[in-house]
Amino acid sequence: QVRLVESGGGVVQPGGSLRLSCTASGSLFSTYRMGWYRQAPGKQRELVATITRGGSTNYADSVKGRFTISRDNAKNTVYLQMNSLKPEDTAVYYCNANVPIPPPARDYWGQGTQVTVSS
Repeated sequence: QVRLVESGGGVVQPGGSLRLSCTASGSLFSTYRMGWYRQAPGKQRELVATITRGGSTNYADSVKGRFTISRDNAKNTVYLQMNSLKPEDTAVYYCNANVPIPPPARDYWGQGTQVTVSS
């Protein structure tokens, strides 16, 4: 069982920045593929960004150039730096861990953190 605890959400004006953090339990964090997803009211949960164990990143087109995902394996933490925020970024943001060991790989989710972009 892997526990994920998110923090860093809040209310910000358009054009502002926020940094989300997600700390995972377990001693094999460096093997996890980590990701951020979001779900806006009335919409399906969607991928925001992922980062592999090797540090390769992938972003949704809607956030490319504005958001940056990173990880600190020494702290068991993944970050999402969000810049130039737009009202359409408003959503609950969820941290995801894809844990390969023991096989088969399993997905774990955090409780979510609210991000509201509004003037």
